[in-house]
Amino acid sequence: MIFTMPATIARRTRWIRSALFAISTAPCGLHAQTATPPALRFDAASVRPNHTAGCRGRWNFSASHRTVTAENAPLLRIVSRAYNLTDDRVSGPAWLDSECYDITAKAAGDVTDHDLMAMLKELLKDRFHLVAHRELDETPVLALMVNEGGSKMHAYGYKVSVPSSNGGILFMARHLPDLCERIGKVTGRPVIDKTGLDGDYMIVLTYLPFGSTNSDPSDPASDIFSAVRDQLGLRLQSQRGVVDVLKIESVDKVPTEN
Repeated sequence: MIFTMPATIARRTRWIRSALFAISTAPCGLHAQTATPPALRFDAASVRPNHTAGCRGRWNFSASHRTVTAENAPLLRIVSRAYNLTDDRVSGPAWLDSECYDITAKAAGDVTDHDLMAMLKELLKDRFHLVAHRELDETPVLALMVNEGGSKMHAYGYKVSVPSSNGGILFMARHLPDLCERIGKVTGRPVIDKTGLDGDYMIVLTYLPFGSTNSDPSDPASDIFSAVRDQLGLRLQSQRGVVDVLKIESVDKVPTEN
């Protein structure tokens, strides 16, 4: 006896086989596209305004060993560190540099410094309701480069004598981005690090403000350009460049409760 499958059942069977074949041969990436990795967040975080010093005096910011710590740090500085920018590349309300905060935030498990900054971004969004976006701007810049004679900076930990400011300004730092930030504030231009140097240094710089009546062209600290060249073995060169800037659309002055 020959059994003949009804036409409707045969069509349905062919359709099921085709569907199963399509599913079995679909690329694995199809499932991965629908999965969004969760945002990195701290396991515990304390954020408090600091009014004791009136946002003046010594401040501190560090990120290491699964912990981010800020003491009497202006919100501008916290935001710029989170986005790996210098202060002059962050645009927002004027009070960003005059409101200071203490932050202690700890991550669970092994995390990289890059992960800590990603967590800090989420903390700023959660506690300060920060809304910001990045843009590329073409603008006059200063390129920081090693001078012909080579760098005069010593590795961090090297004992250096701190010179007298002699009525000028004494600046000390450990990292080149901090030096770029200071030069940018003094000159009014973004500074791009093109030294090719990496690591921690004993950066000690004395300079006189532009237009100072005490300025002497023969003095190594006559202005910040000469000071950078003569004291650090670096030089500044005017260029045009494209810089990455962060533009803040909105941010709260008072953080949410811990």
